[in-house]
Amino acid sequence: MTNSLRSHDHHRSPLPPAQRPADGVPGPRSPRTSATTLAATGTAPGAKPAKQRDAFFDNAKYLAIVLVAMGHAWEPLKGESRVLEALYTVVYTFHMPAFIIISGYFSRSFDMRPDRLKRLVTGVVVPYVLFETAYSLFDRFAGGDPDQAISLLDPWYLTWFLVALFVWRLTTPLWKLVRWPIPVAVCLALLASVSPEIGDDLDLQRVLQFLPFFVLGLFMKPEHFQLVRRREVRVLSVPVLAAALLVGYWAVPRMNTAWFFHRDSAQELGAPWWAGVVMTLALYGCSLVLTACFFAWVPRRTFWFTALGAGTLYGYLLHGFVVKASEYWGWFDHGWLHEPLGELLVTVFAAALVTALCTRPVQRIFRFSMEPKMAWAFKRDPAEAARERAKAGV
Repeated sequence: MTNSLRSHDHHRSPLPPAQRPADGVPGPRSPRTSATTLAATGTAPGAKPAKQRDAFFDNAKYLAIVLVAMGHAWEPLKGESRVLEALYTVVYTFHMPAFIIISGYFSRSFDMRPDRLKRLVTGVVVPYVLFETAYSLFDRFAGGDPDQAISLLDPWYLTWFLVALFVWRLTTPLWKLVRWPIPVAVCLALLASVSPEIGDDLDLQRVLQFLPFFVLGLFMKPEHFQLVRRREVRVLSVPVLAAALLVGYWAVPRMNTAWFFHRDSAQELGAPWWAGVVMTLALYGCSLVLTACFFAWVPRRTFWFTALGAGTLYGYLLHGFVVKASEYWGWFDHGWLHEPLGELLVTVFAAALVTALCTRPVQRIFRFSMEPKMAWAFKRDPAEAARERAKAGV
Protein backbone atom coordinates (compact mmCIF):
# COMPACT_ATOMS: atom_id res chain seq x y z
CA MET A 1 0.00 0.00 0.00
CA THR A 2 1.18 3.51 -0.66
CA ASN A 3 0.98 6.47 1.60
CA SER A 4 -0.91 8.98 -0.51
CA LEU A 5 -0.29 11.84 1.88
CA ARG A 6 3.19 11.23 3.18
CA SER A 7 4.10 14.22 5.28
CA HIS A 8 7.56 15.71 4.80
CA ASP A 9 7.84 16.52 8.46
CA HIS A 10 7.91 13.00 9.83
CA HIS A 11 10.12 12.43 12.62
CA ARG A 12 9.98 11.50 14.84
CA SER A 13 8.72 10.73 18.00
CA PRO A 14 9.11 9.34 19.97
CA LEU A 15 8.49 8.59 22.80
CA PRO A 16 6.85 6.14 25.10
CA PRO A 17 5.38 7.50 28.32
CA ALA A 18 7.70 7.18 31.24
CA GLN A 19 4.97 7.19 33.85
CA ARG A 20 3.40 3.83 34.48
CA PRO A 21 4.49 2.68 31.11
CA ALA A 22 1.89 2.30 28.51
CA ASP A 23 4.42 0.81 26.18
CA GLY A 24 5.58 -2.12 28.22
CA VAL A 25 8.74 -0.60 29.67
CA PRO A 26 9.39 0.66 33.17
CA GLY A 27 9.89 4.39 33.20
CA PRO A 28 13.24 5.99 33.95
CA ARG A 29 14.06 5.59 37.61
CA SER A 30 16.99 6.23 39.86
CA PRO A 31 18.42 3.32 41.82
CA ARG A 32 18.06 4.71 45.30
CA THR A 33 15.98 7.05 47.43
CA SER A 34 17.68 9.52 49.76
CA ALA A 35 16.85 10.02 53.43
CA THR A 36 15.52 13.47 52.56
CA THR A 37 13.07 11.95 50.13
CA LEU A 38 11.98 9.37 52.70
CA ALA A 39 11.29 12.11 55.19
CA ALA A 40 9.46 14.24 52.66
CA THR A 41 7.21 11.39 51.59
CA GLY A 42 6.63 10.07 55.08
CA THR A 43 8.13 6.68 54.32
CA ALA A 44 9.25 4.78 57.39
CA PRO A 45 12.99 4.05 57.56
CA GLY A 46 12.41 0.32 57.59
CA ALA A 47 9.90 0.33 54.75
CA LYS A 48 10.81 -0.31 51.15
CA PRO A 49 11.22 3.13 49.53
CA ALA A 50 9.30 4.00 46.40
CA LYS A 51 11.45 4.15 43.31
CA GLN A 52 12.19 7.66 42.12
CA ARG A 53 12.29 8.82 38.52
CA ASP A 54 15.57 9.94 37.00
CA ALA A 55 15.16 13.63 36.17
CA PHE A 56 17.77 13.44 33.39
CA PHE A 57 15.69 11.12 31.22
CA ASP A 58 12.43 12.96 31.85
CA ASN A 59 14.14 16.24 30.97
CA ALA A 60 15.59 14.70 27.81
CA LYS A 61 12.21 13.38 26.70
CA TYR A 62 10.48 16.69 27.33
CA LEU A 63 13.10 18.75 25.50
CA ALA A 64 13.09 16.30 22.59
CA ILE A 65 9.30 16.46 22.21
CA VAL A 66 9.50 20.25 22.20
CA LEU A 67 11.97 20.03 19.31
CA VAL A 68 9.62 17.63 17.54
CA ALA A 69 6.72 20.09 17.77
CA MET A 70 8.93 22.98 16.67
CA GLY A 71 10.10 21.01 13.65
CA HIS A 72 6.52 20.30 12.60
CA ALA A 73 5.60 23.96 13.00
CA TRP A 74 8.60 25.02 10.90
CA GLU A 75 7.69 22.71 8.03
CA PRO A 76 5.24 25.09 6.27
CA LEU A 77 7.56 28.09 6.85
CA LYS A 78 11.05 26.82 6.13
CA GLY A 79 10.80 27.01 2.34
CA GLU A 80 11.15 30.78 2.43
CA SER A 81 13.91 30.99 5.04
CA ARG A 82 17.31 29.43 4.51
CA VAL A 83 18.21 30.03 8.15
CA LEU A 84 15.07 28.29 9.39
CA GLU A 85 15.61 25.37 7.04
CA ALA A 86 19.19 25.00 8.26
CA LEU A 87 17.95 24.90 11.85
CA TYR A 88 15.23 22.43 10.83
CA THR A 89 17.83 20.17 9.20
CA VAL A 90 20.09 20.16 12.26
CA VAL A 91 17.20 19.40 14.62
CA TYR A 92 16.01 16.55 12.41
CA THR A 93 19.47 15.05 12.54
CA PHE A 94 19.28 14.19 16.23
CA HIS A 95 15.86 14.59 17.85
CA MET A 96 14.45 11.24 16.72
CA PRO A 97 17.71 9.35 17.31
CA ALA A 98 17.73 10.74 20.87
CA PHE A 99 14.17 9.56 21.47
CA ILE A 100 14.87 6.15 20.00
CA ILE A 101 18.06 5.63 21.99
CA ILE A 102 16.14 6.38 25.20
CA SER A 103 13.38 3.99 24.10
CA GLY A 104 15.97 1.28 23.54
CA TYR A 105 17.66 1.97 26.87
CA PHE A 106 14.41 1.43 28.77
CA SER A 107 13.56 -1.66 26.72
CA ARG A 108 16.51 -3.62 28.10
CA SER A 109 14.35 -5.58 30.52
CA PHE A 110 11.67 -6.43 27.96
CA ASP A 111 10.99 -10.13 27.46
CA MET A 112 8.00 -12.23 26.53
CA ARG A 113 6.59 -12.24 30.04
CA PRO A 114 2.78 -11.97 29.85
CA ASP A 115 2.47 -8.73 31.82
CA ARG A 116 5.01 -7.00 29.56
CA LEU A 117 3.29 -8.25 26.44
CA LYS A 118 0.01 -6.90 27.78
CA ARG A 119 1.56 -3.48 28.35
CA LEU A 120 3.02 -3.57 24.86
CA VAL A 121 -0.46 -4.14 23.46
CA THR A 122 -2.23 -1.55 25.62
CA GLY A 123 0.52 1.07 25.40
CA VAL A 124 1.54 0.75 21.74
CA VAL A 125 -0.88 -1.34 19.66
CA VAL A 126 -4.09 0.19 21.01
CA PRO A 127 -2.90 3.81 20.66
CA TYR A 128 -1.73 3.00 17.12
CA VAL A 129 -5.12 1.63 16.08
CA LEU A 130 -7.02 4.52 17.66
CA PHE A 131 -4.80 7.34 16.40
CA GLU A 132 -4.24 5.88 12.95
CA THR A 133 -8.03 5.81 12.61
CA ALA A 134 -8.44 9.28 14.13
CA TYR A 135 -5.82 10.90 11.91
CA SER A 136 -7.24 9.27 8.79
CA LEU A 137 -10.76 10.48 9.63
CA PHE A 138 -9.40 13.93 10.46
CA ASP A 139 -7.73 14.13 7.07
CA ARG A 140 -10.87 12.88 5.37
CA PHE A 141 -13.22 15.45 6.88
CA ALA A 142 -11.05 18.38 8.00
CA GLY A 143 -8.48 18.02 5.24
CA GLY A 144 -11.04 17.65 2.51
CA ASP A 145 -9.79 14.30 1.22
CA PRO A 146 -12.82 12.00 1.02
CA ASP A 147 -10.66 9.25 -0.49
CA GLN A 148 -8.34 9.01 2.52
CA ALA A 149 -8.48 5.36 3.52
CA ILE A 150 -8.21 3.93 7.01
CA SER A 151 -5.45 1.37 6.76
CA LEU A 152 -3.55 -0.11 9.65
CA LEU A 153 -0.86 -1.22 7.19
CA ASP A 154 -0.09 2.30 6.02
CA PRO A 155 0.89 4.53 8.98
CA TRP A 156 -0.12 8.12 8.40
CA TYR A 157 1.78 11.13 9.72
CA LEU A 158 2.95 10.57 13.32
CA THR A 159 1.78 7.02 13.87
CA TRP A 160 4.77 5.40 12.18
CA PHE A 161 6.71 5.64 15.44
CA LEU A 162 4.23 3.37 17.24
CA VAL A 163 4.61 0.72 14.55
CA ALA A 164 8.38 0.99 14.78
CA LEU A 165 8.35 0.84 18.58
CA PHE A 166 6.19 -2.29 18.50
CA VAL A 167 8.52 -4.07 16.08
CA TRP A 168 11.68 -2.98 17.90
CA ARG A 169 10.33 -3.91 21.33
CA LEU A 170 9.07 -7.28 20.13
CA THR A 171 12.48 -8.16 18.67
CA THR A 172 14.40 -7.11 21.80
CA PRO A 173 14.98 -10.71 23.04
CA LEU A 174 16.45 -11.56 19.64
CA TRP A 175 18.95 -8.68 19.75
CA LYS A 176 20.11 -9.91 23.13
CA LEU A 177 21.04 -13.25 21.56
CA VAL A 178 22.95 -11.90 18.56
CA ARG A 179 26.73 -11.85 18.90
CA TRP A 180 27.21 -8.50 17.14
CA PRO A 181 23.82 -6.77 17.45
CA ILE A 182 24.78 -3.22 16.47
CA PRO A 183 26.72 -4.17 13.29
CA VAL A 184 23.86 -6.49 12.28
CA ALA A 185 21.32 -3.69 12.81
CA VAL A 186 23.46 -1.29 10.76
CA CYS A 187 23.72 -3.83 7.93
CA LEU A 188 19.94 -4.27 7.88
CA ALA A 189 19.51 -0.49 7.76
CA LEU A 190 21.97 -0.15 4.87
CA LEU A 191 20.21 -2.90 2.94
CA ALA A 192 16.91 -1.10 3.47
CA SER A 193 18.39 2.18 2.19
CA VAL A 194 19.09 0.54 -1.20
CA SER A 195 15.88 -1.55 -1.42
CA PRO A 196 12.98 0.39 -2.96
CA GLU A 197 11.03 -2.88 -3.17
CA ILE A 198 10.30 -2.67 0.56
CA GLY A 199 7.45 -0.26 -0.16
CA ASP A 200 5.37 1.69 2.34
CA ASP A 201 3.61 -1.07 4.28
CA LEU A 202 4.11 -0.49 8.02
CA ASP A 203 6.68 2.17 7.10
CA LEU A 204 9.32 -0.56 7.12
CA GLN A 205 11.94 1.76 5.62
CA ARG A 206 11.92 3.88 8.73
CA VAL A 207 11.54 0.89 11.02
CA LEU A 208 14.75 -0.55 9.59
CA GLN A 209 16.72 2.65 8.99
CA PHE A 210 16.17 3.90 12.56
CA LEU A 211 16.71 0.41 14.02
CA PRO A 212 20.44 0.89 14.86
CA PHE A 213 19.61 3.68 17.32
CA PHE A 214 17.19 1.44 19.20
CA VAL A 215 19.67 -1.43 19.33
CA LEU A 216 22.37 0.98 20.50
CA GLY A 217 20.08 2.09 23.32
CA LEU A 218 19.49 -1.54 24.32
CA PHE A 219 23.17 -2.01 25.05
CA MET A 220 23.94 1.34 26.63
CA LYS A 221 24.68 1.54 30.35
CA PRO A 222 24.28 4.38 32.84
CA GLU A 223 27.98 5.16 32.63
CA HIS A 224 27.65 5.86 28.90
CA PHE A 225 25.22 8.67 29.65
CA GLN A 226 27.57 9.90 32.35
CA LEU A 227 30.34 10.22 29.77
CA VAL A 228 28.42 12.70 27.62
CA ARG A 229 27.30 14.68 30.66
CA ARG A 230 30.83 15.67 31.66
CA ARG A 231 31.75 19.35 31.65
CA GLU A 232 34.36 19.01 28.90
CA VAL A 233 31.82 17.37 26.59
CA ARG A 234 29.37 20.18 27.29
CA VAL A 235 31.97 22.80 26.42
CA LEU A 236 33.02 20.96 23.26
CA SER A 237 29.42 20.59 22.12
CA VAL A 238 29.04 24.35 21.64
CA PRO A 239 31.46 24.68 18.68
CA VAL A 240 30.21 21.35 17.33
CA LEU A 241 26.60 22.62 17.23
CA ALA A 242 27.76 25.91 15.72
CA ALA A 243 29.62 24.03 13.00
CA ALA A 244 26.55 21.85 12.38
CA LEU A 245 24.42 24.96 11.83
CA LEU A 246 26.96 26.36 9.36
CA VAL A 247 27.09 23.08 7.47
CA GLY A 248 23.30 22.93 7.50
CA TYR A 249 23.09 26.45 6.08
CA TRP A 250 25.55 25.50 3.34
CA ALA A 251 23.70 22.24 2.57
CA VAL A 252 20.18 23.71 2.29
CA PRO A 253 20.28 24.40 -1.49
CA ARG A 254 22.55 21.42 -2.18
CA MET A 255 20.92 18.52 -0.36
CA ASN A 256 17.54 16.80 -0.31
CA THR A 257 16.11 17.15 3.20
CA ALA A 258 14.24 13.85 2.76
CA TRP A 259 17.47 11.99 3.57
CA PHE A 260 17.00 12.99 7.21
CA PHE A 261 13.58 11.32 7.43
CA HIS A 262 14.99 7.83 6.68
CA ARG A 263 11.71 6.88 5.00
CA ASP A 264 12.91 6.29 1.44
CA SER A 265 15.56 4.30 -0.36
CA ALA A 266 18.30 6.04 -2.34
CA GLN A 267 16.65 5.12 -5.63
CA GLU A 268 13.36 6.68 -4.52
CA LEU A 269 15.25 9.91 -3.83
CA GLY A 270 16.70 9.92 -7.34
CA ALA A 271 20.19 8.84 -6.27
CA PRO A 272 22.30 5.80 -7.24
CA TRP A 273 22.12 2.82 -4.92
CA TRP A 274 25.61 3.36 -3.47
CA ALA A 275 24.58 6.83 -2.33
CA GLY A 276 22.17 5.16 0.09
CA VAL A 277 25.04 3.42 1.86
CA VAL A 278 27.26 6.52 1.93
CA MET A 279 24.53 8.96 3.02
CA THR A 280 23.08 6.61 5.63
CA LEU A 281 26.44 6.01 7.27
CA ALA A 282 27.31 9.72 7.14
CA LEU A 283 23.98 10.68 8.70
CA TYR A 284 24.39 8.05 11.42
CA GLY A 285 27.72 9.61 12.35
CA CYS A 286 26.26 13.12 12.41
CA SER A 287 23.24 11.94 14.39
CA LEU A 288 25.35 10.28 17.07
CA VAL A 289 27.58 13.34 17.48
CA LEU A 290 24.68 15.77 17.72
CA THR A 291 22.71 13.43 20.00
CA ALA A 292 25.70 13.37 22.34
CA CYS A 293 25.75 17.19 22.25
CA PHE A 294 22.03 17.23 23.06
CA PHE A 295 22.43 14.84 26.01
CA ALA A 296 25.38 16.89 27.25
CA TRP A 297 23.10 19.90 27.79
CA VAL A 298 20.11 18.07 29.23
CA PRO A 299 19.77 19.17 32.89
CA ARG A 300 20.32 16.58 35.58
CA ARG A 301 18.27 18.36 38.24
CA THR A 302 14.50 18.55 38.64
CA PHE A 303 12.86 21.55 36.97
CA TRP A 304 9.28 22.67 36.48
CA PHE A 305 9.11 20.72 33.22
CA THR A 306 10.66 17.48 34.50
CA ALA A 307 7.30 15.91 35.37
CA LEU A 308 6.13 16.56 31.81
CA GLY A 309 8.59 13.94 30.60
CA ALA A 310 6.06 11.34 31.74
CA GLY A 311 3.52 12.64 29.22
CA THR A 312 5.53 12.92 26.02
CA LEU A 313 3.44 10.33 24.19
CA TYR A 314 0.39 12.51 24.77
CA GLY A 315 2.15 15.59 23.44
CA TYR A 316 3.50 13.65 20.48
CA LEU A 317 0.23 12.15 19.28
CA LEU A 318 -2.05 15.11 20.05
CA HIS A 319 -0.08 18.08 18.73
CA GLY A 320 -0.28 16.68 15.21
CA PHE A 321 -3.98 17.52 15.02
CA VAL A 322 -3.24 21.21 15.63
CA VAL A 323 -0.37 21.23 13.12
CA LYS A 324 -2.50 19.58 10.43
CA ALA A 325 -5.47 21.84 11.17
CA SER A 326 -3.17 24.84 10.73
CA GLU A 327 -2.20 23.56 7.29
CA TYR A 328 -5.71 22.59 6.24
CA TRP A 329 -7.32 25.86 7.28
CA GLY A 330 -4.61 28.18 5.98
CA TRP A 331 -3.31 29.48 9.28
CA PHE A 332 0.23 29.50 7.89
CA ASP A 333 -0.77 31.56 4.85
CA HIS A 334 -0.50 34.88 6.63
CA GLY A 335 2.49 36.73 5.22
CA TRP A 336 3.69 38.07 8.56
CA LEU A 337 4.21 34.52 9.85
CA HIS A 338 6.95 34.11 7.24
CA GLU A 339 8.92 37.01 8.67
CA PRO A 340 11.53 36.45 11.44
CA LEU A 341 9.18 37.67 14.19
CA GLY A 342 6.36 35.48 12.90
CA GLU A 343 8.64 32.44 12.77
CA LEU A 344 9.68 33.13 16.36
CA LEU A 345 6.06 33.38 17.48
CA VAL A 346 5.20 30.11 15.73
CA THR A 347 8.15 28.44 17.45
CA VAL A 348 7.07 29.69 20.88
CA PHE A 349 3.48 28.64 20.25
CA ALA A 350 4.56 25.12 19.22
CA ALA A 351 6.64 24.75 22.38
CA ALA A 352 3.79 26.03 24.57
CA LEU A 353 1.25 23.78 22.83
CA VAL A 354 3.17 20.55 23.27
CA THR A 355 4.02 21.52 26.86
CA ALA A 356 0.32 21.91 27.64
CA LEU A 357 -0.46 18.58 25.99
CA CYS A 358 2.04 16.78 28.26
CA THR A 359 0.38 17.96 31.47
CA ARG A 360 -1.51 15.71 33.89
CA PRO A 361 -5.02 17.10 33.12
CA VAL A 362 -4.55 16.19 29.45
CA GLN A 363 -3.20 12.79 30.46
CA ARG A 364 -6.28 12.13 32.57
CA ILE A 365 -8.61 13.03 29.70
CA PHE A 366 -6.87 10.90 27.06
CA ARG A 367 -5.58 8.05 29.22
CA PHE A 368 -8.35 5.83 27.86
CA SER A 369 -6.67 5.92 24.45
CA MET A 370 -2.99 5.77 25.43
CA GLU A 371 -2.87 3.84 28.69
CA PRO A 372 -6.05 1.71 28.77
CA LYS A 373 -6.11 -1.01 31.41
CA MET A 374 -8.20 -3.47 29.35
CA ALA A 375 -8.21 -6.16 32.03
CA TRP A 376 -11.29 -7.55 30.33
CA ALA A 377 -9.30 -8.41 27.20
CA PHE A 378 -6.67 -10.67 28.80
CA LYS A 379 -6.60 -13.91 30.68
CA ARG A 380 -5.40 -13.82 34.26
CA ASP A 381 -1.69 -14.65 34.40
CA PRO A 382 -1.17 -17.37 37.06
CA ALA A 383 2.38 -16.19 37.77
CA GLU A 384 1.21 -12.64 38.34
CA ALA A 385 -1.56 -13.81 40.62
CA ALA A 386 0.97 -15.84 42.63
CA ARG A 387 3.22 -12.80 42.99
CA GLU A 388 0.30 -10.72 44.26
CA ARG A 389 -0.63 -13.41 46.81
CA ALA A 390 2.98 -13.54 47.96
CA LYS A 391 3.05 -9.78 48.47
CA ALA A 392 -0.19 -9.93 50.43
CA GLY A 393 1.21 -12.72 52.60
CA VAL A 394 -1.58 -15.09 51.66
